[in-house]
Amino acid sequence: MTTKRLAKLVAAGEPASGKDAINAALELFHRRWTLRILWELRGEDASLNFRALQAACGDLSASVLNQRLAELRQALLVEHDAGSGYLLAPQGRSLLVAIEPLLQWAPRWAREVQKAGA
Repeated sequence: MTTKRLAKLVAAGEPASGKDAINAALELFHRRWTLRILWELRGEDASLNFRALQAACGDLSASVLNQRLAELRQALLVEHDAGSGYLLAPQGRSLLVAIEPLLQWAPRWAREVQKAGA
């Protein structure tokens, strides 16, 4: 199963607009467990078989993991190597580079929220 916006991007006969592309990406990232799966595959040589990835994600059912991996493979973010398991595809690696500023910002934000007592 794919997200509606991703399916629309795939079916489109013309290049995607920035708006369509970001909406498709956000819809994919909004799906439960998607970002966690990408996070667990983030290491330089991170390649995990299905069971190891499921264990790394914690309370994730096999059926949901299977579904998310299919979506992430269709989105060209994850690839599967029969010998070593699942790993980030080049687009998945570039996504990590793109969100690096968010990773730097989040701890500062959390500290400010804690100080404010929100």
